[in-house]
Amino acid sequence: MVQIKTPEQIAKMREAGLVVAAIHAATREAAVPGATTRDLDMVARKVIADAGAKSNFLGYGGFPATICTSVNEVVVHGIPDDKTVLKDGDIISIDAGAIVDGWHGDAAYTAFVGTGHAPELIELSRVTEESMWAGIAAMKNGNRLVDISKAIEGYIRRQPRPASGKYGIIEDYGGHGIGSEMHMDPHLLNYVSRKRGKGVRLVPGLCLAIEPMVSLGTARTEVLADDWTVVTTDGTWSSHWEHSVALTEAGPIVLTSPDCGKAKLAEYGVTTAPDPVA
Repeated sequence: MVQIKTPEQIAKMREAGLVVAAIHAATREAAVPGATTRDLDMVARKVIADAGAKSNFLGYGGFPATICTSVNEVVVHGIPDDKTVLKDGDIISIDAGAIVDGWHGDAAYTAFVGTGHAPELIELSRVTEESMWAGIAAMKNGNRLVDISKAIEGYIRRQPRPASGKYGIIEDYGGHGIGSEMHMDPHLLNYVSRKRGKGVRLVPGLCLAIEPMVSLGTARTEVLADDWTVVTTDGTWSSHWEHSVALTEAGPIVLTSPDCGKAKLAEYGVTTAPDPVA
C-alpha cells in the first residue's frame, strides 16, 4: 500500500527534513582528514538531540549508529567506527535520517575529504547529484513512477564516459516511499526495467526518497561480513545522493533541502510548492 499524506503530515515531514539538513551541514564541516567515521556519527547524534528529534537509523534492523558513512568503494550502509580514519583524497557518502512526531526524513550526500581529488571523482559526484535532481524534477502530478527512473537513468547515460569507461548505476538498491516509516512502498529503481512496468501514478500526498547510487565501474554490489556494508564488486569508488520529496497540488517540496529545492528545480523549469513550515 502506498501511503498518501495530508498537508499537516507533510509539514511534520518537513520538520524532520530540516533536522536532516542540519545533520548534513554539521557532518560536512566535520568530514576532514584525521576524523574518524565515529566522530561524524557523534556530530549527527548531537544535532538530533539538540533538535529534540529521534534517529530513524539507530537500531533499524539492528544498525548500530545514527548515520551511514560510506567511504570510497563503499556504496551504502557503511557503519561508523573508530578504525576508519578519513584521509586526504577520500570521498564519503553520508546518509542521515530523523523522526519528528512519528514522521521521517532521509537524505544523503557525497563529500570530498581534503583536496587533490581526481577530476573523474568530482564528475562522478556531480553526475550522481544532478541525476537525482533530474529525477526530482520528474516528480509531477500525473506522471508515473517510471518517469522518475527514466529521468535519473537518462541523465546519467547522456554524460560523457569517465576515464574508467562507464558509470555503473547500482542495481540492488534504490529509492523508496517514506512517511510514518523510513522505508515504504513503492520501491523506486534508478533505471528503467521492463519487468517493473510503469509503476504507481504520482499524486498529491505521495512522498518519495529519491536516491541514485553510481560507481565508476560496475553496477554490482556485495555485502561484507558485518551484514551491512555494501561495496562495489570491482572496488571502484561510488557516489550516493538522496532527498526526501513530497508531491503537493502546488508541486514538489524537497523536504530535506534548506530551500525546499527551489533553486535547483528552477534550473529544470519546476516551481516548488511553498514551504509548509515557513
